[in-house]
Amino acid sequence: AQVTTSVARGDLTQKITVDARGEVAELKNTINTMVDQLSAFADEVTRVARDVGTEGRLGGQARVQGVSGTWKDLTENVNSMAGNLTDQVRNIAQVTTGVARGDLSKKITVPARGEILELKDTINTMVDQLSAFADEVTRVAREVGTEGRLGGQARVEGASGTWQDLTHNVNQLASNLTTQVRAIGEVSTAVAQGDLTRQIAVDAAGEVAELKDNVNQMIANLRETTRKNAEQDWLKSNLARISGLMQGQRNLDTVCQLIMSEVTPLVGAHRGAMYVVEHAVGGEQAFRLISGYALPEPAAQSMPRFVFGQGLVGQAALERRPVVVSQAPEGYLPVVSGLGSAPPAQLVVLPVLFEDEVLAVIELASFGTFSASQHSFLDEFIETVGIVLNTISANVRTEDLLAQSQLLTSELQDTNEELAAKARLLEMQNRDIEVKNEEIEAAQVTLQERAEQLALSSRYKSEFLANMSHELRNPLNSLLILARLLSEDTDSNLTPKQIDYARTIHGAGSDLLALINDILDLSKIEAGKMQLHPTWMSVRDVVDEVVRSYKATAEQKGLTLEVDVTGSAPVEILTDDQRLQQILRNLLSNAIKFTEEGGVRMVVSRAAPDVELSGAQLVGASSRVVQFNVVDTGIGVGPEKLRLIFEAFQQADGTTSRRYGGTGLGLSISREITGLLGGELRVRSTIGEGSTFTLYVPEKAVFDGAEDIVSGPVTPWADVAAEQGNALGPGVPISLQDIDAHLGAGRRAGQLAELGRGPTDQLAAGTEELLVNSVATLTPDIRSRAQEVPARWDGPDPALARQRALIVDDDVRNVFAVSAALEAQGMVVRYAENGRDGLRALEDDAGIDVVLMDIMMPGMDGYETIRAIRAVPRFARLPVIALTAKALTGDREKALESGASAYVTKPADIDALLDLIRRHVAPAPERGTPPTVAATPDAGLGDERP
Repeated sequence: AQVTTSVARGDLTQKITVDARGEVAELKNTINTMVDQLSAFADEVTRVARDVGTEGRLGGQARVQGVSGTWKDLTENVNSMAGNLTDQVRNIAQVTTGVARGDLSKKITVPARGEILELKDTINTMVDQLSAFADEVTRVAREVGTEGRLGGQARVEGASGTWQDLTHNVNQLASNLTTQVRAIGEVSTAVAQGDLTRQIAVDAAGEVAELKDNVNQMIANLRETTRKNAEQDWLKSNLARISGLMQGQRNLDTVCQLIMSEVTPLVGAHRGAMYVVEHAVGGEQAFRLISGYALPEPAAQSMPRFVFGQGLVGQAALERRPVVVSQAPEGYLPVVSGLGSAPPAQLVVLPVLFEDEVLAVIELASFGTFSASQHSFLDEFIETVGIVLNTISANVRTEDLLAQSQLLTSELQDTNEELAAKARLLEMQNRDIEVKNEEIEAAQVTLQERAEQLALSSRYKSEFLANMSHELRNPLNSLLILARLLSEDTDSNLTPKQIDYARTIHGAGSDLLALINDILDLSKIEAGKMQLHPTWMSVRDVVDEVVRSYKATAEQKGLTLEVDVTGSAPVEILTDDQRLQQILRNLLSNAIKFTEEGGVRMVVSRAAPDVELSGAQLVGASSRVVQFNVVDTGIGVGPEKLRLIFEAFQQADGTTSRRYGGTGLGLSISREITGLLGGELRVRSTIGEGSTFTLYVPEKAVFDGAEDIVSGPVTPWADVAAEQGNALGPGVPISLQDIDAHLGAGRRAGQLAELGRGPTDQLAAGTEELLVNSVATLTPDIRSRAQEVPARWDGPDPALARQRALIVDDDVRNVFAVSAALEAQGMVVRYAENGRDGLRALEDDAGIDVVLMDIMMPGMDGYETIRAIRAVPRFARLPVIALTAKALTGDREKALESGASAYVTKPADIDALLDLIRRHVAPAPERGTPPTVAATPDAGLGDERP
């Protein structure tokens, strides 16, 4: 009972285990066998159901051994169900796989019932519709795409949903292609037949749209090309036709009337006129009306003659180009017919040229607007008209010349004897001309010799100035340095009087140096070689610096010294800073020197708009001109003396008993430098009241290089200034540029140019006298400035102590002076008297920190020595300072090109020289290439460049 109950509940794990005998034992075995068969049957059915239904492994069969009866039927039914399901699913999978691979020939053939039968019919219907859809799409694609039969449509019966949409899309594609291709074909056929008015108007997108646009553009290009060809055919054929009509014509009136009759209607004009140039008795050219088209008789008679530039006819002739007028105003000559009249809409006036000479003018009027092709025709036609008119004119002249030639032939026969006599006279004149030519050649040889002598004299003068500069600067160098050392009295062993002696020596030497610098400035100006270096500079800084240097001098004389930079003055100007300061210093120095009481005032402003200036860079530019006024309350200068103050070596008081010293070079140099700066210098003075010097300079100067100012004949400054002063009266400003305008071209150095005229011996003698006389009359203000000895040295400079210097100089005096100054700073000094000894000294002593190199030395000069030093790699960065008495144009550049680190002229400013050495020998982790510094004669040190 327990086992059967478990079986009834589905538990097939229980068996009868109790011992039994007889029939009970048989029943036990039967029940246990039944349980085993039920368990096996359940396991097989479960396995088949799991394989087929759950895991999808088709083809499974249940195998139960020893079953019979109902259990065998159940097993066979399960196996039949699994087999049918396997056949149906596999058949469906085979068909769907074929559809997926594009094989629409397969269908589900396995027997089925119920819902499986519905699924079978649905899939078979889907396959039929897909097959029909594919056949129709293939047919349409073949007809449209391959066979070119447009208009085909796919027809799939019973299609719905997506298949219906796909069918519609395919039909839409075929329809669009049909419409687009037929439109392109229709337009292409029309173009092939010569109809260029058609355009493809069908809607398109993508590449078809590009094809449509390209075809339309091609048609437009063909249409434009055809139009242009037609216009050119029209233009060329009409040009040839009218040119043929004009050929052989010899009468000007006939040709002009032919032109009007043919051209006016051809270009759509309704009125025309043609004017031909004629020469008046006075040589004036005018244009006369010679023919017209549709001109009324009164109008033709009332049309005047036109000269060049008069009216549209004259203006077109003057400019030698056509004039087009659109929309003629009321009252303009109308176009008249029997039915009425109206003004033209457009006029065109065409000059007829031949080889840039105006021969005629054609005027055309039209109710409409002339087209581009008509303008092109007229442009080419007037060239042909020019040739025809010139040919007719040439024929007329030829006929006139022929008639004149025939007349002259008879006259020539009568004048043969006269010509023979004239020939004899001409032969005599030729002999006279030959004699004169020989005289001219001799004069040219003489002039050439004089020119060579003048060039040689100029070269001698330049060499003389260079040598004099060298010979004067060398002793001055030692004199100034030693006098400076003595005036410092570092050992405190000199009396106050001896210190004054040393300062007097230093001041006298400085005065002589200032004189030498002035003479060199004049020589540079005379030779046209003064170098200008324009920079943007602060007006306030320049004025303050100049005034500051004369503040002490003015206070010593009890004078007030004021400066006023007005609001109108620019903040910065572009000019040569050094040269502008040189001019202002000269003006301020003169003002203080010639003023005993009162004061001196410098005013800077922008020039007034109404001031009349004559400088090339100042005319018409007063709004960009800076004005420097130096006003003093001094003794003043009379008009009769104004002619002297701007000449070299001249002063208002030039007698031996004069009160004020000076060389008279300052104002002369200032005037010349002002001219080089593009400015103008004026003076207004009244005796007993004072003077006002006015300097005008452009706010932005343009330097084209120093001009040649020593050429051409000399007109004395004195005469010109006297004429200006006498004409204007006292107290009226005299413009140096006005005086300059009366001189020969480029000759602004006045009587200084006489230095280059005489033989060399006279030049030397004159210059020597010049130097001696100038030294004797040194100006007190220069002397006072030179006697201002700089502050005392406070002992050896730690930056220079134990630094080793090599002096290469053949002048023992210079060596002694410079050595004393350097040793006073604790430096160790070595000396070599020429370049070769200097090179040996450098080889022997590797500890040299700086070299002071003289330039002019016997044997191996300073340039060659510097180049030899730079050729040695370990001396490539050794500071080499050129300390030379040569200070002419080009010396600085030559020294720096040779490899010098700096350039200092003798006599050297010892403070500046020490500062320069300090900057070059100052210790650093690694000394780079020393900066290149050039010292100018005026300031001691100049520009420093890397």
